[in-house]
Amino acid sequence: MRFRANAHGRNRFTVSSRTVVQNYSSVGSLAGMLITGDGALMKTWLTTTGRTNALRSFLIAALLGMAAGFVAAQSDGVELNPAHPDKYVVKRGDTLWDISGMFLQDPWYWPEIWYVNPQVENPHLIYPGDLLTLVYINGKPRVQLTRGGGTDRLSPSIRASNLDEAISTIPFNVIQPFLSGGMVMSKEEANSLPYIVALRDHMIAGAGNEVYVAGLDEAVPANTEYTVLRLDDELSDPDDGELLGYEVLVIGAAEMRTRGAAGEAATFFLTKTDREAYKGDLIRPTDLRLPMNFFPKAPARDVEGRIISVVDGVSRIGQYQMVIVNRGSVDGLEAGSVLSVWQAGETIRDTVGNLNSRKKINLPDTFAGNVMVVKAYEDIAYALVMEAVSEMRVLDKVRNP
Repeated sequence: MRFRANAHGRNRFTVSSRTVVQNYSSVGSLAGMLITGDGALMKTWLTTTGRTNALRSFLIAALLGMAAGFVAAQSDGVELNPAHPDKYVVKRGDTLWDISGMFLQDPWYWPEIWYVNPQVENPHLIYPGDLLTLVYINGKPRVQLTRGGGTDRLSPSIRASNLDEAISTIPFNVIQPFLSGGMVMSKEEANSLPYIVALRDHMIAGAGNEVYVAGLDEAVPANTEYTVLRLDDELSDPDDGELLGYEVLVIGAAEMRTRGAAGEAATFFLTKTDREAYKGDLIRPTDLRLPMNFFPKAPARDVEGRIISVVDGVSRIGQYQMVIVNRGSVDGLEAGSVLSVWQAGETIRDTVGNLNSRKKINLPDTFAGNVMVVKAYEDIAYALVMEAVSEMRVLDKVRNP
């Protein structure tokens, strides 16, 4: 008997002059085949005098070989979900994170199994009604897409592909409060935005008042809606104290009345305010949409950082809350990058050992969950909590999953 894993990932066993080739999902299924399958072969072997020890050796060697082959097949880091479907029809309300979790143990390995079909229009987008099929190509698992379950393969023009209909990576209703509520701003953006340079006839302004704005980008269309913002607390890197950005308060909404001549302030009308507007408040176009169609993936290089803020200001963080991390695009983060969160281990005094020494001992970091970057600036990034196995806190560590 000999064992090897062939080029297609199958486990090949040769018994005497007879070869058995089979795909096995587990060591247990292999043992079941050896005991109950191919009965003629096993019956002949079992009834031959003096083969008991040989059979025992064969089973042990086969099981160990199977385990070794299974580990080798998983050595590239991609492990399928044991309960994965062979086929799945995408439904409305599905997200790419959920679908990735159906097929994979770790959703951030989705790019490793996604098969791009060049014959499919917008092959990276997935729509309700599409058929996803798990196949093996060159011995590796791949998920193939059939647009519309195969009903529109005759012509790409049969389907009017509205990009907004494609499923998103994360639920939009989770992101929506973030778009309209508190947020952070990078220091680069804060220094580049137009600002209220004066108020008309008032010390403070509210809905229904006009304000004057300087620094407006002339390329922005006249009918653009704007949000009025105010810089709040500074966000500093806990590692070196460097200023990374600011927490931001949303003051209200505004629209432009007149652009103004060269060198002249523009006139804006405040359409809605949640608090008073002051001179120095910032003006930004209201297009705060985040990219909703991106692949979850591990960062391309090692990342070590910390959570430095949470968008709604709570001290303990759970699933679907937005956090800010002190790493950004310069560190290799982009939309879809997944990071694991670790609670920093406490430093305690040893009260059990030598009472005279009272030495301090560091406890290990503990895994708290996973976050996914939804927008990365140069030095900071927004990340959404996708999984939380325990409470997360500001200053918890983030690193590659």
